[in-house]
Amino acid sequence: METDWTPLRQELAACRRDGVAVPFWWRDDDAIEPTAALDELAALSRTSGVAVHLAVIPARTTPALADYTKAEQMVPVVHGWMHRDHSGPGEKKNEFLTDRPDLATDAARGLEVMQTLFGRSLRPIFVPPWNRIRDTLLPVLAEQGFTALSTFGARSGPQAAAGLMQINTHIDPIWWKGTRDLVEPGALIQSTVAHLRARRQAEEDATEPLGLLTHHLVHTPAIWAFTEAFIHEILSGGATPWTMETT
Repeated sequence: METDWTPLRQELAACRRDGVAVPFWWRDDDAIEPTAALDELAALSRTSGVAVHLAVIPARTTPALADYTKAEQMVPVVHGWMHRDHSGPGEKKNEFLTDRPDLATDAARGLEVMQTLFGRSLRPIFVPPWNRIRDTLLPVLAEQGFTALSTFGARSGPQAAAGLMQINTHIDPIWWKGTRDLVEPGALIQSTVAHLRARRQAEEDATEPLGLLTHHLVHTPAIWAFTEAFIHEILSGGATPWTMETT
């Protein structure tokens, strides 16, 4: 059954008609080392012309990944520290939401390791594993040298804290609580349309880049195929690729 992209095409046309720009960015999480899946991600980035902001797990990565990203169209960012769950009873999985003594220390270590490995190619965006983070840590991140925070869902404002931009993702094609395969395409399209319409109607921040979130290590053929088609449709409809360099 072919995917019906008509609702997305119509909403993108409405954005063009109303003069609402659609900056578009791409974040991919959980990178550790070069793999065949990362090769596929890099190839899609090259063919689409959209740079991937690669959220790298600092405590588990290697110099080989740093060399790889420098040769590809990838922008490394900081994905927490170890991607270890510290949740308590009844809490959702998280590394930086549950209070613990080394919360800030782990964030600082993540930035330090990534700066050492990736150098100037690193963008100091903090991506907390599972997209969850303690509010009291946000101003600390800015003090440590992070310039942006990225989680999931429409942001409430341009800044998460003073000196810390908020740049979220909004569309995730993986059905995490079900098959871990592709979410029903029609539901993904409707979700994207809802975000675009809310921006167009000033119900969400229209200046925030619309973010696609992927996880290359667990992609199935269906997820790869949808991701490629989604990027094509978004760009064909007038969206403009966005990276940290465009801010």
